[in-house]
Amino acid sequence: MRERIEYWLVRAVAGLLGVLPRSLARLVAGFLSSSVYGLHRRLRRVGMHNLELAYPELSAPARTSILRGVFRHLGWQLVEFCRMSRYTAGNTRNWIGCEGLEHYLAAQSRGKGVLVATGHLGAWELSSFYHSLMGYPMGMVIRRLDNRRLDTFVNAIRCRHGNRVLHKDDFARDLLRAMRAGETVGILMDTNMTPPQGIFVDFFGLPACTASGLARVALKTGAAVLPGFMLWEADRRRYVLHFGPEIDFPRAKADQAAIVAATQACTSAIETWIRRYPDQWLWIHRRWKTRPAGEPALY
Repeated sequence: MRERIEYWLVRAVAGLLGVLPRSLARLVAGFLSSSVYGLHRRLRRVGMHNLELAYPELSAPARTSILRGVFRHLGWQLVEFCRMSRYTAGNTRNWIGCEGLEHYLAAQSRGKGVLVATGHLGAWELSSFYHSLMGYPMGMVIRRLDNRRLDTFVNAIRCRHGNRVLHKDDFARDLLRAMRAGETVGILMDTNMTPPQGIFVDFFGLPACTASGLARVALKTGAAVLPGFMLWEADRRRYVLHFGPEIDFPRAKADQAAIVAATQACTSAIETWIRRYPDQWLWIHRRWKTRPAGEPALY
């Protein structure tokens, strides 16, 4: 019964935000996200603590401004997701753009598959969706939602224009198969992991347990790896899908040292983009929860 109620509640919110004019829908989402910011003390506490860890030089008001921006952008992403099923290449042309596509096309031309190292930065759901609208459908590594009705509903929107989902519970085999077929797959690799799937690399000056699957597959298959993010450009009042240059790391071996080096290279690239758009990253996630042996907990 609870799953059914959750499903219909989400459908109702999606229907409302999907039919309202975008400006009004953003106002509604802004009110909701501001309410969550004000009421959810734990999320605020985690976000502020993470910002203190990552930006010790910033003042408290500066960190608060960043965190408020995080909630605002999450609200906006909710709006976009609720409207995505109506988006086409034509009706998004005036408010979504792409920069660095040449980096993606060069990587794709090698024919060994493309791994997009991405994270919870900007409008990540819109990012993969717009990629398919441009005529480049891709795979996405995701975790199944506990509510299967919602999982089916959400994935139907994600895959409307040719994208497909790769579930984490069968991730390695599907990812290897996709690379051997020369396909593109996006991987969110900015969440806390636990060993052995996660290895420790530097992230904002702190050891962070990070998924190593992308590095392992890239080293095994020769797939190209590059960063990609859909970011709100406030000065231009539009979203822009950015592709960075291919991430370079030694490929002579696929031993543990090479895996760590490749994972670090991807993580450093993601950090660079977060530093450019700090109010668009998911600071409310406990990114540094897993600690190296002997280190005290941070949360």
